[in-house]
Amino acid sequence: MFIKINKNSGIYMEHNGLEKQRLIPVTSNFLINLNHVTEVSFYSIKEAKKRYDLENHEFTVQPHTRVIHLQMSYLHATYKETIHGNKGNLVDRGYFKLYFMPEETGQYDAIRSQIDGLTLNL
Repeated sequence: MFIKINKNSGIYMEHNGLEKQRLIPVTSNFLINLNHVTEVSFYSIKEAKKRYDLENHEFTVQPHTRVIHLQMSYLHATYKETIHGNKGNLVDRGYFKLYFMPEETGQYDAIRSQIDGLTLNL
């Protein structure tokens, strides 16, 4: 199953292909295959956080911004053969964090309800 993220001025994305503390606005529609997601977290930002766009402009992520954190499976990972000169494997799994700003209108609720509908609560 796929979830579709629609372009929206109130949604930003972070993933491990970006530098730390970088957020990019969602400027086009895209799909995420839920069959490749192993962990999902939902949470809200409690205090203002400083982040940067791709052009290094600083902006503030406001409190009450809602986040969906999608951790991908091991098939979507980077493997390093050495760690600080020692033999071994370091696995860096891919992830996506979707930031839904407080002014965003409803897409968070739609995505969350779809994911909740696929979840068995015991």
